[in-house]
Amino acid sequence: MHAELAHLHREHVAHLTRAYADILQREGLDAVAIHLGSARPKTRFDDQYWPIRPLPHFQHWLALVEPDAVLVAFADGRRPQLHRVREGNFWENPPPLEEAFLLDSFAVAEHASLAAVVAQLPAGRVAVVAEDAAEAARLGRANPNPPSLMRQLDALRVTKTPYELACLAEANRVAARGHKAVAELFHGGAEASELELHLAYLKATAQDDPETPYKNIVALGRNAATLHHVAYGRRPSTRAVESLLLDAGATFLGYCSDITRTHLRGPTGAAELSSFGALLAGMERLQRKLCGEAAVGLPYERLHDCSHEELGALLVDVGVVKTSAEEAVASGLTRAFYPHGLGHSVGLQCHDVGCAELRPRADNPFLRNTTTIAAGQCFTVEPGVYFIDMLLRPLREGPQAGRVDWKLVDSIADLGGVRIEDDVHVRASGPVENLTRAVLPT
Repeated sequence: MHAELAHLHREHVAHLTRAYADILQREGLDAVAIHLGSARPKTRFDDQYWPIRPLPHFQHWLALVEPDAVLVAFADGRRPQLHRVREGNFWENPPPLEEAFLLDSFAVAEHASLAAVVAQLPAGRVAVVAEDAAEAARLGRANPNPPSLMRQLDALRVTKTPYELACLAEANRVAARGHKAVAELFHGGAEASELELHLAYLKATAQDDPETPYKNIVALGRNAATLHHVAYGRRPSTRAVESLLLDAGATFLGYCSDITRTHLRGPTGAAELSSFGALLAGMERLQRKLCGEAAVGLPYERLHDCSHEELGALLVDVGVVKTSAEEAVASGLTRAFYPHGLGHSVGLQCHDVGCAELRPRADNPFLRNTTTIAAGQCFTVEPGVYFIDMLLRPLREGPQAGRVDWKLVDSIADLGGVRIEDDVHVRASGPVENLTRAVLPT
């Protein structure tokens, strides 16, 4: 894999060099300087720093995590420059470079300070891409991130190169190790708390919290009804029937995976095991179907609408809703059980750029992907169904109360909810490539 990945990275950088040259020429610029980011103290009294989150526009070129590095790309397509700052710091060291080949495509220069880097930046019409104006000022420049330039650079990140796909696939493989370890612990009968399950995930993936794309969501039982449950319980569950929702990813060379699985355990014959089990099995079928229906040319918002149609049918089949599937969707019933969007683009950021340029319809306020699906895109497909008190209460007390079997809802509400999520890559033709199912089938 190492030799192939090195080859793919060289081709990736060559592609970016050409693409940046075209963009810079259109913008009337000679070059662009991209600042990786600075080490920031946790407080003004501290000698400890927050982990550096490199600017994704920098990481689009290479996975480097060290403060104040600057990458320069040119309108004439010449070899990009990488300026590294080698100031001594006896408090902390930056993470080591993960792969030596990452430097092969750049003219690399080392400097004693950021001021020395600034002195070497090219003259002429040079734009600066940085986290904010304060960071740009450290490069001696004002007015960073020209909007027209940024729109084009963001759009460039939507379509993934073979190198990026290889990194995304590996990020899924790493995350799958964690999901398998946690599933074995949960189903093996061990009495483990949410915190212990979280730590088991980190151990299996060999990634610390700052390396993960987002704070792992580890939710037992009713906590699964909190969509971003990250306040881990310290006590193990003692319930005979229990659910676990694990939403956790990993990174590889800066690229993210985002995977969710829901698990259920309990004694055979338990009523809530049967009802919630039917809901879980139905969501598994529903999610796989949605992944299969993603296709070039389909508006992603239409796929989101399909997820509500499928959920309406499932809620009727399980007995939660006492009306037709069509009425469950049209009346807004499904939105009380499934309030979030179907998915989002994924790449160098867990919620990546480029797929939310258009506003969703008013009834889809949390949908993060509104693009028309195109070849080369990578995004998540993550339908869910939850028993969230604050959303169900108005329904229970309103005119549609009779359309829901509240006895059934109350019998399984302590199991929280179900979410299943895969990362997919859209091919130019044929079915999408499911990066997650390739390494974590169920």
